[in-house]
Amino acid sequence: MELVKLERDEFENFVKNHEQSSFYQTYEWGELKQENGWDMHLVGLKDNDEIKAASLILSKDTPIRKKMFYAPRGFIIDYKNYDLLKEFTDKVKKYVKREKGIFIKIDPYISYQERDLHGNVVENGENNKDCFDNLIKLGYKHFGFNIYQEALQPRWLFVTETKNTTVEDVMKNMDSKTRQILRKNERLGIVTREIGYDELDKFKDIMQHTGDRRDFIDRPLKYYQDMYNHLHESGILKILVAELDTDLSIKNMDKEILEIKLDMQTRESKYLKDPGKMNKNKYEQKQKECENNINRINKNKEHILDLRNEYGDNILLGGILFLISNNEVLSLVGGSYDKLMEFQSAYTVHFAGMKYAIKNNFDRYNFYGITGDFDEEKNPLFGLYSFKRDFGGQVVELIGEFDIVVNKFFFLVYKVAFKTYKTLKNIKNKLRQNKGY
Repeated sequence: MELVKLERDEFENFVKNHEQSSFYQTYEWGELKQENGWDMHLVGLKDNDEIKAASLILSKDTPIRKKMFYAPRGFIIDYKNYDLLKEFTDKVKKYVKREKGIFIKIDPYISYQERDLHGNVVENGENNKDCFDNLIKLGYKHFGFNIYQEALQPRWLFVTETKNTTVEDVMKNMDSKTRQILRKNERLGIVTREIGYDELDKFKDIMQHTGDRRDFIDRPLKYYQDMYNHLHESGILKILVAELDTDLSIKNMDKEILEIKLDMQTRESKYLKDPGKMNKNKYEQKQKECENNINRINKNKEHILDLRNEYGDNILLGGILFLISNNEVLSLVGGSYDKLMEFQSAYTVHFAGMKYAIKNNFDRYNFYGITGDFDEEKNPLFGLYSFKRDFGGQVVELIGEFDIVVNKFFFLVYKVAFKTYKTLKNIKNKLRQNKGY
């Protein structure tokens, strides 16, 4: 077998139906990373004319005048086939050495062991420990079974299966609180829509406010513009925003008030017609409850009218950037405005993404990163998991991140240099945050 550079169509035809397919292993992702200073390599292991394994591999110069290589969510290969994995590894190492590389980093898109909704290992569930063992046997250095988000990509995910199912089925598996919020938001007139390039500044503003609130530094507008330019046309990128449609909100509330009043009139008519048939106390209590509901709705109506005077007819609440591959819809980043968090718009936008996945028969909806610490008392990031868990689904534990070293000396030099760089970068970020820019 021979390692060769693949043409775009060869690579795409091999990857598109592979179970490890992801947006990271697409030509478009490689083009986007080229925009950010990386070089793209499309390589494949061929047996005569048949591709047996392939990968998009990125490379970048380091401060020590050697290159680092990274196969994001790669390689695309059968990791259970030791002989094939060895052949591909040996030939990729030679390729990287010719290209003056130090090491290759991979973080395969395969699970380590099956887990349930609560993060517990499923007894007799599916696992890929043999894949892990094969990598270790071939000399790959494992980053470790980290439970937080220390690696380049999240090792822990939360997903909901969406293939061959219905919206009703998915809703049945949700926590009752989540269903209530979704129905409440629908009554309130919270709707979603996809935005285009000319509205990316709105999404950037959402993310900037979210970053200020959560104490992280958001990407510049150009980052989102580059992503859109490279990924949207092919269908990989979709940005949905949630808005409060105040006209719809008021219309729904007026309709609800009318229904309550009709209910009151019907009950009153029955009571007056035959007072002895209906308990007076229960009748008065029920009518009072209806009056209280009308007062509550009118109060909410006044609040919506005040917001409309402040923000306009359609009020932007929040949004999510989705990345879509052949088998899943993934929620990459998102946020909401602090002053409008009462509307809990994230629920509605995630649900819109789930409905898109169901309608188009994707395998799953991926809420993306969580932590692997399921102790509510000790984990400060537990809320990130519990929010996603309440939509129903399962925890996914990926196999993790690995390095295969090509040049041992320069690998040690690189590790020291990279550690120093990260320390200086963290100091710089803290100084920026303290100065408020």
